[in-house]
Amino acid sequence: MTQSSQTPQPGTEVALLGGGCFWCLDAVYRNLAGVSEVVSGYAGGQMPNPTYEQVCSKTTGHIEVVRVVFDPAVISYADILRVFFTIHDPTTRDRQGADVGPQYRSVIFSESTSQDAVAREVMAEVEREGLYAGPIVTDLLPAPVFYPAEPEHQDYFARNPWSGYCRAVVAPKVAKFRKGFAHRLKERAA
Repeated sequence: MTQSSQTPQPGTEVALLGGGCFWCLDAVYRNLAGVSEVVSGYAGGQMPNPTYEQVCSKTTGHIEVVRVVFDPAVISYADILRVFFTIHDPTTRDRQGADVGPQYRSVIFSESTSQDAVAREVMAEVEREGLYAGPIVTDLLPAPVFYPAEPEHQDYFARNPWSGYCRAVVAPKVAKFRKGFAHRLKERAA
């Protein structure tokens, strides 16, 4: 596995987000209009080129993340984050449901000072709206090196819809997203 060095196409931006298992975030963002690429991977740790097994060992410091490439003329970074805050619980540190460990941390890795400012605004908006009973514990950090996950972790939900985890955890999050953001879904080919 090699470090991602892909530069997004001109006119696009990158969002680097961790909100529990990357399979859930990957499945949602692939359906979002304006998103051209989603890559599951690892960020924030001290070991270069970690494997899934190493990250799951909870010793590398990496977080499961998705790298979302999007067109800001179609969807804003703020709206990317609004989706993020509705598809995971940002009030639990190092945990999403039954998934427990530092690799499941809620985190926004900002790619620029403007992304940092937008993230702070959206986090304050979510707090003001009282969407969650507890305080938001999402970390906001500068973007570190991103390492793509192994091929079997890419587009996992589409390739494994009948697995127990996908049926019990991923599918309900995708359904919630589709219901709440129906106006933001990619057009389906006829």
